[in-house]
Amino acid sequence: EGIDVEIASAIADKLGLELQIDDMEFDSALLAVQNNAADMMLAGLSYSTDRDEVMDFSDTYATGVQVVIVKEGSDVTMDNLGDYMIGTQRGTTGYIYCTDDFGEDSVVAYDDGLTAVQALNNGQVDAVVIDNAPAKEFVAANPGLKILDAAYAQEDYAIGVAKGNTELLNAINGALEELQADGTLQSIVDKYIKAE
Repeated sequence: EGIDVEIASAIADKLGLELQIDDMEFDSALLAVQNNAADMMLAGLSYSTDRDEVMDFSDTYATGVQVVIVKEGSDVTMDNLGDYMIGTQRGTTGYIYCTDDFGEDSVVAYDDGLTAVQALNNGQVDAVVIDNAPAKEFVAANPGLKILDAAYAQEDYAIGVAKGNTELLNAINGALEELQADGTLQSIVDKYIKAE
């Protein structure tokens, strides 16, 4: 299921709406909301000034951490990360942060996290920057990989809606407030994001 699916489902229940989930690549989901092909986007989406120009954001529902996956025994550290090739998922904040910090020549964007991790395993990149929750799953499923100790970045997750769709945004924020007040939101977050 995943944190985003469960939160979307809880919001739909609160609003008395039927939830239809379209599983798509991150970039496609960004465009779907901007073009009104989807009502809202929940996908570990964090606020950025660039995104704010093309979509509106709900209140925050969780805090996420970007981490760095490397091969066991790798020379890559947080301090020298920019000296290596970094894999990310296209359109994500991990991609934005890495290209801002190290330039586009140091970063390879993949359609999804799994493809980025496969590229790391195959030696096409030296590290992968991705959200902590999927990072843990990838490391658990791929012996010989590890997550560097320090976080690369911390960010607040929110729900994206089409620019100017104030009615939906207000409804979502109202539902989030109720879900926060009755403990539902925290129980979903705790299930997926462990405090460390």
